[in-house]
Amino acid sequence: MRIIINTSSMIPIYEQIADCVKKLIVSGELQNGDALPSVRQLAQELRISALTVKKAYDRLEEEGFAETIHGKGTQVSCGNLEMLREQRAREAEDALSRAVERAKAGGLTAEEIRELFELIMEERSE
Repeated sequence: MRIIINTSSMIPIYEQIADCVKKLIVSGELQNGDALPSVRQLAQELRISALTVKKAYDRLEEEGFAETIHGKGTQVSCGNLEMLREQRAREAEDALSRAVERAKAGGLTAEEIRELFELIMEERSE
């Protein structure tokens, strides 16, 4: 499992960790029941405080994306996967709506916007 944090970001590190784990769940890279690294192991790997990792894991548990089993550690729990996908879809819809409005305000036609979208999608799928 690869987690990348940005120490210069305004987003707290524990939120970055939790968001990264959620993305791995949505992408299918992490499956229900997969073990997450131990708090100490991930803290050492990322060179951050174990308390920060613990806070991220606690947040994942609160949101239903992980569960900690005494003696076994923390593992993925995909109970809220559909809710997360719906949330991501709403966020994407909002971002696309804003982009379309900006493009229209800039004088682009609906056809030009569609062509631009198709071009971007082609670039991302390669």
